[in-house]
Amino acid sequence: MARYPETEPYDHGMLDVGDGNSVYWETSGNPHGKPALVLHGGPGSSAGPNLRRYFDPAAYRIVLLDQRGAGRSLPPASDPTTDMSVNTTAHLMADLERLRTHLGIERWLVWGVSWGSVLGLRYAQTHPGAVSELVLTGVATGSNDEVALLTRGLGSLFPEAHARFLAGLPADERDGNLAAAYNRLLESPDPEVRERAALAWTDWETATIPAPPGSVERFRDPAFRLGFARTVTHYWGNGHFLDEGEGRDNDRGVVLRDAHLLKGIPGTLVQGSLDLGNLLGVVWRLHHAWPGSELVIVDEGGHDTGATGDDALVAATDRYARRRD
Repeated sequence: MARYPETEPYDHGMLDVGDGNSVYWETSGNPHGKPALVLHGGPGSSAGPNLRRYFDPAAYRIVLLDQRGAGRSLPPASDPTTDMSVNTTAHLMADLERLRTHLGIERWLVWGVSWGSVLGLRYAQTHPGAVSELVLTGVATGSNDEVALLTRGLGSLFPEAHARFLAGLPADERDGNLAAAYNRLLESPDPEVRERAALAWTDWETATIPAPPGSVERFRDPAFRLGFARTVTHYWGNGHFLDEGEGRDNDRGVVLRDAHLLKGIPGTLVQGSLDLGNLLGVVWRLHHAWPGSELVIVDEGGHDTGATGDDALVAATDRYARRRD
């Protein structure tokens, strides 16, 4: 079951979400179809046109957006003067609600990849009335344990790359929160310090998370590289802002702890068996704590589950297209 052919948006715009930010959005497919929201990864990536292809354009009203500071949204995170204090999970969820209201949508299926799965899960937990179904891949939950695995735990599997990663930090910053330490460099007033830190961060990411060539290619663009690294480290270094204002510990995961809040929302999790970011068994635990979810394991698939994973994702959206709330 291949992905659907490429489609072009029939509408798009920039939505003022406050705090001096505007987010880019677009809609494609059937204007009268089942609404579906697509959440890109990163945080700090963007919503590429290939993401539309997981949906039948005759059945879905497909909504893509670039999250704050990413892609075509303004101001870009690559601009060192952009205020990142107003770029948090709570802000992004408020943006989703503004967009839903702006487009006149009551409920929508939420599709997310990687960081987009974290955002989609927390959005569904806190706004269950707005979410009809969830389809997630490259699943994560945004816990501090996952960040520790990705920044430090994988060092034993990639010792040479990790040594270079640590060498990008001052010696007295190598024992603590590595994402936060890199974020401090990426907030430096010195552009050379920022550029070296962005390159070191993305070199580590590409060493540990095998990705399609196009995904690696984007890191060769200095502006994208800087904005991406700045946004990722901002989130990873601050617990993904999942315990903001709640006084909660996000080490094992606020999202996983609150999985029971997803009861009543059908969901499909498509995960590669060789996704190194899931060595903690988070997806398995999430599935078993979430009544009504299904877990599809793609043998020999990584963070990108390839053609087999694409088949499972399309099968899920096709099935949910026929579902009535």
